[in-house]
Amino acid sequence: MLDLEVVPERSLGNEQWEFTLGMPLAQAVAILQKHCRIIKNVQVLYSEQSPLSHDLILNLTQDGIKLLFDAFNQRLKVIEVYDLTKVKLKYCGVHFNSRAIAPTIEQIDQSFGATHPGVYNSAEQLFHLNFRGLSFSFQLDSWTETPKYEPNFAHGLASLQIPHGATVKRMYIYNGNSLQDTKAPMMPLSCFLGNVYAENVDVLRDGTGPSGLRLRLLTAGCGPGVLADAKMRVFERCVYFGDSCQDVLSTLGSPHKVFYKSEDKMKIHSPSPHKQVPSKCNDYFFNYFTLGVDILFDANTHKVKKFVLHTNYPGHYNFNIYHRCEFKIPLAIKRESADSQTETCTTYSKWDNIQDLLGHPVEKPVVLHRSSSPNNTNPFGSTFCFGLQRMIFEVMQNNHIASVTLYGPAKPSSQLRTSDLPQ
Repeated sequence: MLDLEVVPERSLGNEQWEFTLGMPLAQAVAILQKHCRIIKNVQVLYSEQSPLSHDLILNLTQDGIKLLFDAFNQRLKVIEVYDLTKVKLKYCGVHFNSRAIAPTIEQIDQSFGATHPGVYNSAEQLFHLNFRGLSFSFQLDSWTETPKYEPNFAHGLASLQIPHGATVKRMYIYNGNSLQDTKAPMMPLSCFLGNVYAENVDVLRDGTGPSGLRLRLLTAGCGPGVLADAKMRVFERCVYFGDSCQDVLSTLGSPHKVFYKSEDKMKIHSPSPHKQVPSKCNDYFFNYFTLGVDILFDANTHKVKKFVLHTNYPGHYNFNIYHRCEFKIPLAIKRESADSQTETCTTYSKWDNIQDLLGHPVEKPVVLHRSSSPNNTNPFGSTFCFGLQRMIFEVMQNNHIASVTLYGPAKPSSQLRTSDLPQ
């Protein structure tokens, strides 16, 4: 049984690990993977058809804990303990819930002190006792008590007193004063762990298509020799097609991983695949997982030839490898009655809306089916790749965009190669 410390408006954890409000999804999953022998039977809950309409939830079924992540920014918003019999809880080092201590209203009052009167919710038949950043829900002992605590009884004064001996059914840790209005806070400094994160990414374009990226970056570090002087820093960097490997390293820093393309699975779609001579050296990616960006370099010139932006939607094969890239892409829209206009495509745009903006038919997509080896199947199904304006949109079956691949100007006498599809 887990023995955890409750910190209102901040976290739930112990000396080894801590689930902190504002923590990115990937860090919470990393904690669960590291301690998989202790924390078992974890479920990932999300809406397959409408992933933005419901929170993304990690359900620790063995321990009675749910971690609710904001569907948009994928940071931890609420920590819910829905079964207090499966976990030990303490506040300021003193237990208020364990096998020997029942979490009654008297025990909560003794551990946490006075607060505002409890509020009775007749629809849920629960009393809610609220502190700042912490709420407890109490179950009535019997249905016969319910009429006494209806809000209209004695002008609502009955809600001031939670019944004697009532025990906690659920506990919530969140940011602010209201559980209903709470939002995921900014990422805490303790969660940066020396990494750089992208607040947003703007795609720069010229007359024909994308020319590069402008990244607004966040990092947290200490002042010279002063450990307590940690603070968040915000800065902008730009990378362009044709930048050298050294340019990118000096602009964005070292990548988390370098991946060499060993084979080109899309070569069959090129005009003359049988004429292509295998190269002695391979193109390579710089993978920036916390930015949600991949950068492909040409093996011969060592210059940028492609960017890949990842949306990290649940239900995609690469889910949780990359952090969500909050991108904005200007699209050139041609109107019959006016000059070309510019519309914006974002991480949350749906493919149908993009097609409506374009106003012209798009060629049939290339079906992309990922698998880790020839013998393994992909449980999430295929995605579809559409090419336009020097971009390739990888579209999931729920109509959301899984990734966008941007590539530089075509060389003279060459055409768009489908070999540049996402790998």
